[in-house]
Amino acid sequence: MKQIHGDQLRGHLDNLVLAALRAGDAHGFEVLKRLETAGSGALRLKEGSLYPALYRLEAEGLVKAAWEEGDSARRGPRRRIYQLTAKGHKRLEQSRDEWEVFVRVIGGILGATA
Repeated sequence: MKQIHGDQLRGHLDNLVLAALRAGDAHGFEVLKRLETAGSGALRLKEGSLYPALYRLEAEGLVKAAWEEGDSARRGPRRRIYQLTAKGHKRLEQSRDEWEVFVRVIGGILGATA
């Protein structure tokens, strides 16, 4: 399967991140892994594009973030845990509806069958 990355994701990354957080709270690296798993190996993201998207979504009130509680059993630096807000859930549903229309229209033009 051909990999999807870079410019092909432009304009869609925010919605993909919201969809990944629908499964539950997660730190950035977990969001990255969820997206790669959901993309069946074809989706390749870099942390350098993921974190600006998370910060953007937080600034828009679509996700909220908090530093994880200290856990002496886990090594390494503290992580920010991201959570989808009610506004984020609403945006995700709206984006899904828009995406379905987009796919139907463009697929029809290109002659794709679903």
